[in-house]
Amino acid sequence: MKSILVALVILGLAVSMFAAVGTWKNVTLIDAMCAVKMKDNPDAHTTACALSCADSGLGILTADGTFLKLDETGQQLAVAALKATKKKDHLRATVTGELVNDVLQVQSLHLD
Repeated sequence: MKSILVALVILGLAVSMFAAVGTWKNVTLIDAMCAVKMKDNPDAHTTACALSCADSGLGILTADGTFLKLDETGQQLAVAALKATKKKDHLRATVTGELVNDVLQVQSLHLD
């Protein structure tokens, strides 16, 4: 049992050492509450809705429809970008970061 635990710890460390920074381009910025119901037409999701539902957590919808939640830094960057934009919908973004335990650890985020 002890050797299995040691092997799992080593495997976990190895995986985290090889995690790489990636860039997601032209992805939809959306809140967690609306991610499922807007999946078929995410470009119709409005800036006003994203801001009013931001407390549920913001994230991105990838091209295959996967929702990736943003970390706290990403949340703050996304809210700032939403407040600054003049776009009413079609909230496409480019996000750079690292995916760790299904949460996107954001380094940069800007609306396209």
